[in-house]
Amino acid sequence: MKTLSENGAFGGVQGVYSHASDVCGCDMTFAVYLPPKAKAEKVPVLWYLSGLTCTHENAMTKAGAQKWAAEAGIAVIFPDTSPRGEAVANDPAYDLGQGAGFYVNATEAPWAPHFRMWDYVVDELPDLVFAQLPLDRSRQGITGHSMGGHGALTIGMTHPGTYRALSAISPIANPTRSDWGRKQLAAYLGSDEAKWADHDATLLMESRGYPGPVMVDQGAKDQFLDLLKPEALVQAAALRRQPFRFRLLEGYDHSYFYVASVMEDHIRFHAEQLAQAG
Repeated sequence: MKTLSENGAFGGVQGVYSHASDVCGCDMTFAVYLPPKAKAEKVPVLWYLSGLTCTHENAMTKAGAQKWAAEAGIAVIFPDTSPRGEAVANDPAYDLGQGAGFYVNATEAPWAPHFRMWDYVVDELPDLVFAQLPLDRSRQGITGHSMGGHGALTIGMTHPGTYRALSAISPIANPTRSDWGRKQLAAYLGSDEAKWADHDATLLMESRGYPGPVMVDQGAKDQFLDLLKPEALVQAAALRRQPFRFRLLEGYDHSYFYVASVMEDHIRFHAEQLAQAG
């Protein structure tokens, strides 16, 4: 880990770091907020996955997570959303390529050499941070916004023993049935739609669910509501009788003003669940 910056925040430290990623084949940047409690002991961890066009910095600076994380005694990790660099494939569109990794391991050209964000988030970055920071690996939760909500739900339901708390904010909930999903899954994983199912939160909810409560927030004025398809995920959870807290919040859109408005609730939810897990 190379330290790019460290700033005091609410008694803790907001750091930004980089490292050479073997999984992605490039340098990757990420941010970690350590609460004051981390000065004395290992603390639980909340992974926050960001959405399309974002880097580690968007949520770090706009979500207001540090105040609530300091009070709850929980660390927050903000990974980047894709590999980056001149040697990394890209696309002119905002929703494919750099900034749009969709938290999958790409198998198709030209994406396969670098776009392995699933392995990066699930394995490589955790191995790095848990080896070097005062973090409790037995108490991890995962959340995210938009594309990051999609990543959080699919990763969390696939690895429930690792992520002991699960939530999402305005997630892309049914990507195999959405233009925010079909394009990217086809590009990264190929035309065989059977390979897409492991990266669709609605289909995972139908097939396996999650062994604990799941919390999802959605703004009712979200300009991308038809692309996100939260109703499909809600229906799948209801049919499965999954403990599931869903809020459709009046007056809120897809912006970070909305994310900041619900961040306290999500951090408190994770802190409570991880306290029980401990």
